[in-house]
Amino acid sequence: MARIVWTEPALRDLDEIAEYIALDKYSAAKNLVEQVFARVDQLQEFPESGRKPPELPKNSRYYEVIVGPCRIFYRIDDNKLYVLYIMRSERHLRKFILDER
Repeated sequence: MARIVWTEPALRDLDEIAEYIALDKYSAAKNLVEQVFARVDQLQEFPESGRKPPELPKNSRYYEVIVGPCRIFYRIDDNKLYVLYIMRSERHLRKFILDER
């Protein structure tokens, strides 16, 4: 079982996305946040169930799961799963952000 570690930047990413959605519909923002946390919690049991991001090399150490409209990026080190970056799925992945986190 992997221990989930949320990084501060990832939490800020999620907060910014939720705040933007809440401008139109608070309940949708709240639902999204709940879905993201639920999906990440599932990774405790199956940490490698995410996919390798298609923009990155197949041997990349990063994984992602999707909770529409978000892509959640993480990596596994020992028995810890680090949630690194959350972005809207219509945006282009900038690999340097993952490397910085």
